[in-house]
Amino acid sequence: MNLSDALDFPQQNNQQAGGPVWPGQPANPTWPGQPANPTWPAQPNQPAWPGQPYQPAWPGQPGQPGQPTAPGWPGPAPQTGPYGAPAQAPRALTVPFDLPLQSGAYNKMLITIVGEVKPNANNFTVNLKRGNDIAFHLNPRFNEGGKRAIVRNSMIGNQWGREERELPSFPFVPGKPFEMKILCTDTEFKVAVNKSHLLEFKHRIRELNQIRALSIFSDVTLSSVNVETLQ
Repeated sequence: MNLSDALDFPQQNNQQAGGPVWPGQPANPTWPGQPANPTWPAQPNQPAWPGQPYQPAWPGQPGQPGQPTAPGWPGPAPQTGPYGAPAQAPRALTVPFDLPLQSGAYNKMLITIVGEVKPNANNFTVNLKRGNDIAFHLNPRFNEGGKRAIVRNSMIGNQWGREERELPSFPFVPGKPFEMKILCTDTEFKVAVNKSHLLEFKHRIRELNQIRALSIFSDVTLSSVNVETLQ
């Protein structure tokens, strides 16, 4: 299942019951395969957002209206610094960047990474780790034999698993900023970049609470890393 399956495309029937509500977002992303550009809060005939009479939900959620268009992105822009701590003054984060996940990974955990690819980037890496094991390895490569690739894999017991490389697009551009969101569900990690779904990676380490570290390194600068729970 790709992220478009979970985010209420009208043509899909295998919707995820009881999924999380994605709170309001000022941006207006277009999702791959979406036949029309969705409208957002404060426009006519659209559902209200949190604090108003009702709010949109993922299809199949009891007692909530079906959402005819793609949901928005979670919450306000993340604050600078680990966990978006409001008390921290804006500053660039150090790369390599390591962030403990005190409660481990869990269903509805959302990681938002805002940064910029270095102008002469060769690659960068995002890892979600269980001790020395890597539950999810995400590695955009800008020049692999003259081609671009985003390699996904896991490493368990010092053994790399099967690489996943298939992608419809490569959204990262050297010298340009990006926003990456990684959503953990009970079955997979879902990744979106610049408000468009990119890929999903089925869990190979199913003990999510044991995935207790996030690391980011190589040819990227970071302005914020935020961890939140979807309601």
